[in-house]
Amino acid sequence: MAVVDELTRLGGVATRAALIARTSRRQVDNALAGGQIVALARGRYAVPQIQADIAAAHRLSGAVCLLSAALRHGWAVKTPPKLPQIAVPRNRRLTPELAAGAEVRRLRLVTGDVVDGVTSRDRTIMDCLRLLPDDEALAVADSMLRDGGARSSLEALVRDARGPGTARMRLLVQRARADAANPFESVLRAIGHRVPGLNLRPQVVIRRPDANIIGGGARLGRPDLVDEDLRIIAEADSFEWHGNRAALQADARRYNAFTVAGWLVLRFCWEDVMFNPDGVRGILAAAVAERTDRR
Repeated sequence: MAVVDELTRLGGVATRAALIARTSRRQVDNALAGGQIVALARGRYAVPQIQADIAAAHRLSGAVCLLSAALRHGWAVKTPPKLPQIAVPRNRRLTPELAAGAEVRRLRLVTGDVVDGVTSRDRTIMDCLRLLPDDEALAVADSMLRDGGARSSLEALVRDARGPGTARMRLLVQRARADAANPFESVLRAIGHRVPGLNLRPQVVIRRPDANIIGGGARLGRPDLVDEDLRIIAEADSFEWHGNRAALQADARRYNAFTVAGWLVLRFCWEDVMFNPDGVRGILAAAVAERTDRR
């Protein structure tokens, strides 16, 4: 189950290298052979739920949509849906027995919105931005950009969008970043967006202050999320950093270097970010207050 758990933490899709880094080559091969994970493409794996999605769509004469469709497109999500998410026409009559085992969404789909039983990439990202909570939507948008999607195309989609929620959709696209490492980091950043005065940016290189060197001195590291103005670091603390003694030592040295250079380092575990966002937001807000009071 370790491979499945790690794949879920990575957003439901991951490269072989990423899974091996968190488990082992043997565990990944055994999970694939046992059907605990499935091959999405060469060297890229997904949670096995995606195999049930198309079957559910056929049964309901609908289309795989939202997070289920995002996974089919190879985009990582906050957490994989427990049931296949299936779009059906708004006037479609479904008995409870027929709808059982699926999360049915009543959507108006037009020609070009569905390809091989799955909402198209454009329709999928638009549905996610419009219908999902901010953290889930941002995780998908980040993943789409990280997977090679063009920001200009995404901006054009929301610029032309109409209907309820379009202003929020444009804000989410404005906040989306290709350099966000994974959904864990995306969700932590989304929580930070709810903290007044906090501006967390992903994967910022931090250097030791040195007035004699343009841009600063020696590189200290590239944390997950950084507010350069308040000098706050927020780390999405994953197990891979502590998989062995050498990694633990390197981790400790890195954080000590940040601290003595004047940075406030906050470390958040996956469970808290995913299931206790209010607690995480409270810590971030307290950090903003502490750094602001110092000025």
